[in-house]
Amino acid sequence: MNRRDILKSAALLGGASLLTPEAVWAAAANDWILGVADVENDIAPTGLTRLHGRAPAELTGTLFRNGPAKFRRPGGAVGHWFDGDGMVRKFQIADGQARMSARFVDTVKRRQDTAADAVITPGYGTAAGPGARLSSPDDANAANTSVMMAGGELWALWEGGSPTVLDPVTLETRGFKTLRPDLKGMPFLAHPRVQPDGTVWNLGLAGKQAVVWTLAPDGALRNAQVIPLPRGSYMHDFTATARHLVVVLQPWVQERLSMPYTTSMVWKPELGTQVLVLDKSDLTKRRVFELPPFFFFHLGDAWEETDGTIRFDACVDEDPSGTAANGGALVRGEVVRAAPPRRALVTLRADGRADLVREAVSAEFPRGDARFAGEVRRYSVHVTNERPDRPLFQGVAVRDWRKDVEQVFDFGPRHLVEETVFVPRPGSREELDGWLVGTTVNLDAKATELHVFDARRVQQGPIAAWRAPVALPVTFHGVFVNA
Repeated sequence: MNRRDILKSAALLGGASLLTPEAVWAAAANDWILGVADVENDIAPTGLTRLHGRAPAELTGTLFRNGPAKFRRPGGAVGHWFDGDGMVRKFQIADGQARMSARFVDTVKRRQDTAADAVITPGYGTAAGPGARLSSPDDANAANTSVMMAGGELWALWEGGSPTVLDPVTLETRGFKTLRPDLKGMPFLAHPRVQPDGTVWNLGLAGKQAVVWTLAPDGALRNAQVIPLPRGSYMHDFTATARHLVVVLQPWVQERLSMPYTTSMVWKPELGTQVLVLDKSDLTKRRVFELPPFFFFHLGDAWEETDGTIRFDACVDEDPSGTAANGGALVRGEVVRAAPPRRALVTLRADGRADLVREAVSAEFPRGDARFAGEVRRYSVHVTNERPDRPLFQGVAVRDWRKDVEQVFDFGPRHLVEETVFVPRPGSREELDGWLVGTTVNLDAKATELHVFDARRVQQGPIAAWRAPVALPVTFHGVFVNA
């Protein structure tokens, strides 16, 4: 390796980012570190270059995505991928053309770290540095996980604090959302469940207690009720049917209050996994199901059959030693020695029995047709990785539960594939009749790309694709807003 090769690696984002010397060395050996490289500045609105195809005329709107984009400062780096500063990306599609912009969320955490020129704010896997000040959970709020629209506002979501309100046009940060004065700073998970009528359900965790949020479609608070939980389990996601909330309590349990958060958790497989089912109309009506131990971040939409059986898919690991533990290695550019999550189907029967059927299919970031959320459904969408030597994901898949078949499009090892979002065809009432819209990081082109699939024909590849002039780090979750 020579100086020229090193400098070439350091310029991976063409001025949009800056890699530390340690990251430069890692990038020279592992070019996938482009997916977790630092971005230094906001990205002004810019047109994307069309690569092939043309977006359907009916597909008009904006894909908002959220994820960390600043991991390293002269005074140190985050201890985990999940602790980077949140940056919201905006991809607009109209008249067959695409534009993008991106802006950091102006959080207390980001301001404190910037002032210190070091990562001092503690988080999921990051210890507090000298001068860190935490007067409330929102002082550590990275606003880096997901987004949702509510009453004309764009909310950037984290899982340990308040939503952060952004202007959906400019992406300017307006401040934290307080749903009720006495509930200021209460946690609001990054995975709200939205019913077909627009009602929003969400949880906020605090050890063995949770607040159950119910919001109107415009984001107005309808109810907030604190409930006890059987255990203080780590929870990034939950799911719901039309009538029930389904809360999966894995055996990664919180035994003490400490930061970074991962130091407070202990893996206890002997406890097994519990599933708490709550009646939406009366949260005191509850059932608890027992399953074998597994670890998860994400769950698919649940549905309930006529006999009361509840089913949902989950993306499961054997334990937290994969992404949960190795996110720090990922940021350092080290090879992550862990199998990707695999899909499993959970069945909760009316007689109290529960089954977990594991599949060999690699699956993460499950999504579906939001118009059928909580109802009996046929399809689910996820990303895949069948290359153990490559981190993150390289493919997009659609599962047909009725026919027990899978459609997959593999971008190949030179792409880092992000979650895709379903957009229904205007006027359609059939499940998954529309498009999947998502992004990838093209390692050869050193650029972020935007792709559109026919959701029923994923294996045929994107029907349209555009390329940005920069590469942005891999995001977690997003939402499509029709024009």
